[in-house]
Amino acid sequence: MSLFHITRHSDIPLMGCLYFGVVDRGSNLLQIRPSCGCNLNCPFCSVDAGPHSKSRVTDYQVELEYLMEAVEEIAPFKGPGVECHIDSPGEPTLYPDIVELVKRLKQIKEVSVVSMQSNGTLLDPDLIKSLEEAGLDRINLSIHALEPAKAAYLAGVSWFDIEKVKDVARNVAGSKIDLMIAPVYMPGINDDEMPGLIEFALNVGAGKKWPPLGIQKFEHYRLGRSPGKIKAENWWHFYNRSIKSWEEQFSVSLLLKAQDFGIEKRPTIPTVFEKKEKAWVEIRAPGWVQGEQLGVARNRVVSVMDCPIKQGSVRVRIVSNKHNIYVGVPC
Repeated sequence: MSLFHITRHSDIPLMGCLYFGVVDRGSNLLQIRPSCGCNLNCPFCSVDAGPHSKSRVTDYQVELEYLMEAVEEIAPFKGPGVECHIDSPGEPTLYPDIVELVKRLKQIKEVSVVSMQSNGTLLDPDLIKSLEEAGLDRINLSIHALEPAKAAYLAGVSWFDIEKVKDVARNVAGSKIDLMIAPVYMPGINDDEMPGLIEFALNVGAGKKWPPLGIQKFEHYRLGRSPGKIKAENWWHFYNRSIKSWEEQFSVSLLLKAQDFGIEKRPTIPTVFEKKEKAWVEIRAPGWVQGEQLGVARNRVVSVMDCPIKQGSVRVRIVSNKHNIYVGVPC
């Protein structure tokens, strides 16, 4: 897997792509994606990340100054009370400038909260202290099981040490950074782990300002992985058969709402391509998966699937423009 550096001089915009840059889904929360590498191989990964990925051929890393220019331009459009959530499709702490990124995001006038997801494996007391001093407000810590063998299986690597990650949780909870335990619930895989995870989150001191837990529902994705023959629950079953019983058992709210995090609807950065529209794009970078290339037009990235060329111009038909994330096919 190759690493592609995205800099100001690469002439690749930081909007339009799911893999890096800034994602705006029409609220006061901006997803900040500085890189997309991962050190785990979780068997349920929605994006097939990790060293043993079967589909990904390129990782991306964005130059800090270039990324900050984009956020500083978009944040005023969103208005005051913005949350910047660092949630790369991988492990954000692999980004070499993660501490400086947090510090710089906190300095933007419109930004009130900076949060980050992490699998915890690269966090240690020194890094947690540095992130705390930089102003990080919350870490969503991905823990999917407490039993060591099952935890290692769900991390997809034999070296995964759940005791180390539990120590990370304790260190975060003891700092000024809020902690949220964020497991993915997989029926038939880690059902028996959920009560222990809930109890651990409550006992460790998670959720000083925000909810202590954010249990996520497993979903199947086109390029994602699935452990065993797991079936994704519908939302009714997820809540009524699972979440509701745990809420009653532990007297804690587990079905989270946007309001729990102060998230509200805000105007979205205007789209520049309509669905089914045809346009010429200039190929500027290899794609995330085999056969894909990243094209540029109208100051946006367009992911071109089954692209016949690796450089030059190609005419595409836009097949998706949701949330300013553009996917096209040659036409």
